[in-house]
Amino acid sequence: MKLILTAAIDKLGVPGDIVEVKDGYGRNYLLPRGLAIVATRGAQKQIEGIKRAQEARAVRDLDHAREIREQLEALENVSVAVRTSDKGKLFGSVKSGDIADAVKAAGGPVLDKRNIEVPKNLIKSTGSYQVKVQLQDDIAAKVNFKVVAA
Repeated sequence: MKLILTAAIDKLGVPGDIVEVKDGYGRNYLLPRGLAIVATRGAQKQIEGIKRAQEARAVRDLDHAREIREQLEALENVSVAVRTSDKGKLFGSVKSGDIADAVKAAGGPVLDKRNIEVPKNLIKSTGSYQVKVQLQDDIAAKVNFKVVAA
């Protein structure tokens, strides 16, 4: 069965790859979980969109990673607006995707939400916070942001 991967799968491939898998694995595991789509001519066009999105998020080399780190650490007006109670407690929590969107809205580079390391106890109240963004194996940036009431 020919499939196009929509997510990275260990020992199989990355998003946009066309792979040949056994029918049962494709039908019972990959397709129901949304990890792949059936390879058709129309789906080939979707591959191009997936690869363009990957290239926009990808860090090309060490110099590019250092450049992105400088941009991230220079940002000052990053704020995440969320719904809160009267006491400043959030309804839910701030996730890495919210932070990536806030960085982009503040004029920063496009970040992959999987590279943002949110603290284990999560962010559940308004205030100033700092998260680590892993750009390369040895290059990380710290992003300061504020959580404000919407």
